[in-house]
Amino acid sequence: MEAIISLIIGVLTACGVYLSLRGRTFPVVLGLTLLSYAANLFLLAMGRLTIGAPPIITETADGYADPIPQALVLTAIVISFAMTAFVIVLALKTFKEMGNDHVDGIHKP
Repeated sequence: MEAIISLIIGVLTACGVYLSLRGRTFPVVLGLTLLSYAANLFLLAMGRLTIGAPPIITETADGYADPIPQALVLTAIVISFAMTAFVIVLALKTFKEMGNDHVDGIHKP
């Protein structure tokens, strides 16, 4: 299972970097989103999730699930959604004002 998670994180990171280096705005936004997903999955995987364990330590519980990685990922998801929406609106405004969607603003045929 660890190999599959590592492979998924690696593929998401590689695709995110590739798309972030493209010349148009939509692939850049998509690449940054994929990088965000990879970081969230990495944080969640490093949290060592335990299935069926309570999130609070009690006298009868043998173990507990650490809620901190889940809270970090939930916060990161909300922030990344807001930033993605902002970047999309910024890209649309730039496209409307400049007439093209190239990242550097120079139209190359």
